Amino acid sequence: MASPMIPPAGASQFLDACGWTGAAILPLAGDASFRRYFRVIEGDRHAVLMDAPPPHEDPRPFVAVDDWLTGHGFAAPAILGSDLTQGLVLLEDFGDRRVREHLDANAGEEEDVYRRAIDLLAALHSLPAASLPPYGRAVYQREAGLLTEWYCPAVGLDVDAEAYAAVWNRVLPIVERDTGAGVTVLRDYHAENIMLLEDGKHAFGLGLLDFQDALAGHPAYDLVSLLQDARRDVDPALEAAMLAHYRAVAPTSPDFDAAYAILGAQRNAKIIGIFTRLWKRDGKPRYLGFLPRMWDLLERDLTHPALGPVRAWFDANVPADRRHLALAHLAAE
Repeated sequence: MASPMIPPAGASQFLDACGWTGAAILPLAGDASFRRYFRVIEGDRHAVLMDAPPPHEDPRPFVAVDDWLTGHGFAAPAILGSDLTQGLVLLEDFGDRRVREHLDANAGEEEDVYRRAIDLLAALHSLPAASLPPYGRAVYQREAGLLTEWYCPAVGLDVDAEAYAAVWNRVLPIVERDTGAGVTVLRDYHAENIMLLEDGKHAFGLGLLDFQDALAGHPAYDLVSLLQDARRDVDPALEAAMLAHYRAVAPTSPDFDAAYAILGAQRNAKIIGIFTRLWKRDGKPRYLGFLPRMWDLLERDLTHPALGPVRAWFDANVPADRRHLALAHLAAE
């Protein structure tokens, strides 16, 4: 992985070409991929430099989805310049008021902020999907398979991966039947990727980040991402209230609750696999700290009747003492 502290080669020349000559480049954030972010300051101007280095990253999907979102009135950061060959994109700076930290300090605003985030999704889902690849069976299976590929070996389990794929094939048709033409699914819509923009100029007062992996799929997926947040506890009562609010402002089908539970289980299984991979392959053990939350969410989703075959597979293949804190114990050895 690239150093999170050193600006990418060519950054100064790129900023010169964008009209930001002599700007300071300060580290801002990295994420779970090869992408890194820097704050750029020149006089009283500031922007964000995204470094998405090829061949590991390709900024073109981000730029395309950004254009679609802004074209439909959503607050994605304006693109101030780009060099797609180098993987450099200069973006509007949405500031530092990220939903995660704001709510940690202002818990009384939680319901209002989440309600606005739900309203944004309802507006997004009222539109035909952007021109995107489908979020379909092959992708769902590949993602769910990250649990058997990475987590199970890490906790010493030799599981029946073929049967695992088979039980997902039994439940995913519910989602597929309910998807219809599909909506734009941002796929990482949660409190660390939503900014508060209280300037009266942006729709819902919320800014969107990290949507380069968007696909066309079921509307429940981004609801799961928001309300079963991998990095922040969302009270089940708030989750239920926000789902009720979504049903009140957006059309849903009789299978919507089942699809929500199935996509919740699929996403949470995927994230358990990804966070294990970040530890084993990429040397980022901090992600292990999220796994107890992920197992709690996954087990809650598995109680839905539609997930009976998947729940039975977990009961037969992943015993209780190989869930929750198992990886944290291994990492400490």
